[in-house]
Amino acid sequence: MKIILATDSFKGCMTSEEIENAICSLSSGKIEFHKIPMSDGGEGMLETFIAAMNGEIVETTVHDPLMRPITAKYGITTDGTAIIETAKACGLTLMSPEERNPMTATTYGVGELIIHALHSGCRNFIIGLGGSGTSDSGTGMLKAILENYPSEKDIKNVIEKEMSHCRFTLASDVRNPLYGANGAAYTFASQKGATREMVIELDKRARKFAKKSAVIMGKDTSNFPGAGAAGGLGYAFLQYFNATFQSGADLLLDLTNFEGLLDGADLVITGEGHADNQTLMGKLPERVLRRTMPHNIPVWLIAGRASHCEELRSAGFTEVFSITPDCMPTEEAVKPENARANIRKWVETYLSKPVV
Repeated sequence: MKIILATDSFKGCMTSEEIENAICSLSSGKIEFHKIPMSDGGEGMLETFIAAMNGEIVETTVHDPLMRPITAKYGITTDGTAIIETAKACGLTLMSPEERNPMTATTYGVGELIIHALHSGCRNFIIGLGGSGTSDSGTGMLKAILENYPSEKDIKNVIEKEMSHCRFTLASDVRNPLYGANGAAYTFASQKGATREMVIELDKRARKFAKKSAVIMGKDTSNFPGAGAAGGLGYAFLQYFNATFQSGADLLLDLTNFEGLLDGADLVITGEGHADNQTLMGKLPERVLRRTMPHNIPVWLIAGRASHCEELRSAGFTEVFSITPDCMPTEEAVKPENARANIRKWVETYLSKPVV
């Protein structure tokens, strides 16, 4: 039996690679596994893309969201493409819960990563926008880039002179605009430590910055789908660098020749930490499902917890599994040792004698 594993991470618990390795190591059946560690542009994006593109991970010193020096990683592929997971420089996990304040948190470190990659010869950039702890509309990133060219006072001049040949592809499944009821502040800022008053102020800041940027660049991308990703960092890339959005999952599936691997496969297993009806709104398991369905191969969805299971099955998933016992609190379920134990029980139940 040939089984393709293409799971997302269980956020804050186990990486995609750890989940797939656990499934393989715990299975006692005679199964030929093909592992494809996955990411939609968020947590684990750097490692999965570098593995798929045979690149290397490099390190440099940047500033975190609170402007503290840290060592951050990004990747460079053999063809000179930079793989940047923005959370490595502006991620929520770089701050303690008490430190989180999107009024002051900055994307400055993301700009430093871009400059380092640029000086390393990179002109093509794949940018993952998940997991940010910021809501500055990318102003910090732009400031870092501008300050790298002290003779320049205009970010537009810097981009035209130094970065006109660069191409930016944004890996994200977020489709929110920059501001408004569905914008970056109102949708995401509270998760990053913002109070109601902060949300209102952050939205005002985003509107003001968009108005100013429209004058500078002669266009306005603030309402484009994805402008609100990563606290408006998506907007800065769209507005100033003519970036394009693409599903991180689709990017990886293309890079790994997913359709080619499906030849002769009996089953595809995908998954994520929490599966529900929002999974069908372009999240990684849904992208795996859409790529697989034309080949008439069953697709199983495993999740730490799953709800709306009938809706997920109606969409095409052959089976939907919630591996966490109902009696186990979420704070216990997300501990890696407990997650691995739950995976073990699932494997023993469903993969010791696979039924497709």
